[in-house]
Amino acid sequence: MMEHNSDFRYDLKMGKVHEQWLGTMLTDATIEVKRDFMADKTGRVFVEFESRGKASGITSSHAEYWAFVLSGHRAVIVPLDTLKEIAREQYRKTGVVKGGDNNTSLGVLINVGDLMK
Repeated sequence: MMEHNSDFRYDLKMGKVHEQWLGTMLTDATIEVKRDFMADKTGRVFVEFESRGKASGITSSHAEYWAFVLSGHRAVIVPLDTLKEIAREQYRKTGVVKGGDNNTSLGVLINVGDLMK
């Protein structure tokens, strides 16, 4: 946890560091973007790992990050390795759910809040 600091110059310096990090990520990294239309109602996103009997989603992605676009022009961006860890833990807890077009995909449902921890 970061300590409170009321020094504006320190805050400005830290803001610039994080602006640079985000700018580099958005311009240089590979990001797979997903829009889960049910997430606004359920508070969860569907993370696919298999479709029609073949590896897909997080098991076949070569992206460095995944971005889940939510309503109101909001997004959660997660490193793929972190997303895989969260998905494995969710799989152990709740198992597999069907989803995607015509329920032909397998995956897990992850709480949006868990993506931001």
